[in-house]
Amino acid sequence: QVQLVESGGGLVQAGDSLRLSCVVSGRTLSTDVMGWFRLAPGKERQFIARVTWTSGIIDYADDVAGRFTISRDSAKNTVALQIDSLKPEDTADYYCALARYPDYRGFNYYTAPNAYQYWGQGTQVTVSS
Repeated sequence: QVQLVESGGGLVQAGDSLRLSCVVSGRTLSTDVMGWFRLAPGKERQFIARVTWTSGIIDYADDVAGRFTISRDSAKNTVALQIDSLKPEDTADYYCALARYPDYRGFNYYTAPNAYQYWGQGTQVTVSS
């Protein structure tokens, strides 16, 4: 069965960096989209970035302001999220997600959580000031 497992979160200070990782098992990624989202207390699940697996096309949410970098490693079946210059407002649970597609539906479609069929359990990021 398909499983997604995130890792790399933790307690850090403002200005630090983290590299989150998500490994996918049970499926060799091909015509798929992998995305990163975060969920903070009292807020909706927020789209951060996504990457198409076959071509490696990357898009980011406007409000991440260049501090987030998504990457994929097809050999390892993993996707990573590098977060630089962390701020207290980045504190959240971070999730990776997998969307299958028979026909690619464009960037906007894959910014919505309901576009994704599989989710990891999340990894917690806490940023102190």
